[in-house]
Amino acid sequence: MVPMRPLAFLCLAVPGLVGCEHAEAPPSCRGLSASDVRAIHALVDAYRTSWLKGDARAVLGTFSADAALLPAHGAAPIVGIAAIENYWWPAGGPPSTITKLDITIDQLEGDCNVAYSHGRDDVAWTMDQDGRTQAYGHPGTYLNVYRKLPSGAWRISRHMWDDGPVTK
Repeated sequence: MVPMRPLAFLCLAVPGLVGCEHAEAPPSCRGLSASDVRAIHALVDAYRTSWLKGDARAVLGTFSADAALLPAHGAAPIVGIAAIENYWWPAGGPPSTITKLDITIDQLEGDCNVAYSHGRDDVAWTMDQDGRTQAYGHPGTYLNVYRKLPSGAWRISRHMWDDGPVTK
C-alpha cells in the first residue's frame, strides 16, 4: 500500500477544501516549513490565550472566513464566522468565562497550503445562571485543519472535538 500525502488525505476528508483541485502538491510545497510549523503553533496559542482573556473577536480571528466547527456528540456543523460567533456567544446567553484551556499538539502534518493537527485539550469554565456561578470542565481530543491564506497567515479552517466526562 502506498502512503497517501497529507493534502490528498485532507482532500478526501474535507470536501471543498481550497487547494484540493490538485491533491498532489508540487515538490516545492511538500511538507511544512519550520516557519509554517512555528506559525501554526502560534495560531493555536493565540486561540488558547484569546479564550482565556475572554476576547471573542480574537478567538474568531483565528478562523478562516469559511471555517466550520464540527462539534462533539454528532451535533450539526457550524459554518462561517457569524454562525460560530452565535454558537459560542449567543445573544442573551448566560455569562461564561473560560478559566482553563490546555491544548497539546500531538501531531502536526501538512504542506505549504493545508495542514492538520490533533491532540488533547482540557477546558474549564464558569457559567452564571439564576444568580449562581457554576463551574464545569472536561478533557477531550480535537482535530484541526488549517489553511494558509493568500497573505501567508495560517487560520483554522475546520475544528472538530469530542468531550470527555464533564466535571463539576
